[in-house]
Amino acid sequence: MNLAKIHARATAGITAPAVRVEVHLSPGLPGFALVGLPEAAVREARERVRSALINSHFEWPARRITVNLAPADLPKEGGRYDLAIALGILTASRQLKPRFELGTLEFLGELSLSGEICPLRGALPAALAAAQAGRGLVLPRANLPEASRVAGLDVYAAESLPTLVTALTEATLTPAAVFPTPNHPAYADLSEVRGQTRAKRALEIAAAGGHSLLMIGPPGSGKSMLAERLPGLLPPLTEAEAIETAAIASVSTRGFDPAAWKRRPYRNPHHSASAAALVGGGSVPGPGEISLAHNGVLFLDELPEFDRRVLEVLREPLESGRIVISRATRQAEFPARFQLIAAMNPCPCGHRGDPDGRCRCTPDQVARYRSRVSGPILDRIDMHVEVPRPKAASLAPGRAPDGETSATVAARVAAARERQYARAGRPNASLDTAALNRYCRLDPPGRTLLEQASARLGLSARGYHRILKLALTIADLAGSDTIDTPELAEAIGFRTLDRRLEP
Repeated sequence: MNLAKIHARATAGITAPAVRVEVHLSPGLPGFALVGLPEAAVREARERVRSALINSHFEWPARRITVNLAPADLPKEGGRYDLAIALGILTASRQLKPRFELGTLEFLGELSLSGEICPLRGALPAALAAAQAGRGLVLPRANLPEASRVAGLDVYAAESLPTLVTALTEATLTPAAVFPTPNHPAYADLSEVRGQTRAKRALEIAAAGGHSLLMIGPPGSGKSMLAERLPGLLPPLTEAEAIETAAIASVSTRGFDPAAWKRRPYRNPHHSASAAALVGGGSVPGPGEISLAHNGVLFLDELPEFDRRVLEVLREPLESGRIVISRATRQAEFPARFQLIAAMNPCPCGHRGDPDGRCRCTPDQVARYRSRVSGPILDRIDMHVEVPRPKAASLAPGRAPDGETSATVAARVAAARERQYARAGRPNASLDTAALNRYCRLDPPGRTLLEQASARLGLSARGYHRILKLALTIADLAGSDTIDTPELAEAIGFRTLDRRLEP
């Protein structure tokens, strides 16, 4: 038989559509035709596969070779089909007579000219899809740490084309062992931050309910230190969350890092980042910073220094938890349910409100500086907290750690999260209007307080609802089933900017 069929996988966002590699050898002048909407890197497979076969001591058939990548309307990119094409040619030319049923396996890998099988991006989504299809997966050994995380999947390591052909012929192909979970270094501890009691309280509430937070304070007050300690307060990733987070990293340019398995992402892009760097993009859509921070923390330091148009792209992901990237020929959707932590100075010089009176910024300068961040973006940030300059006495070397440790706070956060998942199946920050009406019931004094605050602060409907979510989280931290006036008053205090910082 001069026809062979090999299973492979394409990439589309964090999904891996099935691709059937069909190879047909026919009489006629020797030639090679590759069809099925291949991009440039795929069309170059002819030269890679030909050299790999010859250097692996196989024969390049002197016949007309037609390779079809089906379905034909699915764009194909990269060198991930090299291995499947090579095996198809060897099978169709009867140089490979496998004792394995090739229809039960899927093959991924880029070939070097010597026949070695090189690693590829997007191995984890392909492994998830292969497991769902009930097939085993053969892929480069370097991709085993990510593919072996998928439960119920037989993963086979391939180092070179000759060794793989031998294993298929002699039926010695055996599943690879599951890679052990690495030991993560400890997160930075919250007690290392001196003072800042109110900011630490805001960080605890943000961790407990999944809320976004804006910290405003002079340079060197500890805003970045606080943000870096948030991942250590969050509950550990579940298996499903870890798989989804790793799948996004797998299709990104940096690739999957085994050391980051089950570790909360923490992304800190520079303020010169473009909109495409934040949301993702490219001719082949890839994830940006907001998707790489999925199930973790996105920290935007020096918030007003970001281009205003760049910040505006955060509006939809903050509400929907996903981002859709559209191009002329393809579209990709990436999850983007991240926790936004932002920091900014109160004025251009950074010292407005300082007791020493060092600030010389005019009200007009302060207003222009603050206007770099639009009202709609500020309205979408749940909490605003001042981070004042710490006193020199609290920074003296040799002082004992200040305040509670991350482990102590994380235990309260975990208990609050358990209450939220038992009640609604999600963190409070993700509650919709129907859930708010069901769980956020206020007594008459509470309703009066919130109505007065809404009128005085000019709250939008979004701001009104976010105060309710904050109050519910504060009640969860206290172990209370009801929102009382103290919880509501604290939530209102975190919702608006400190009046002393306003121009």
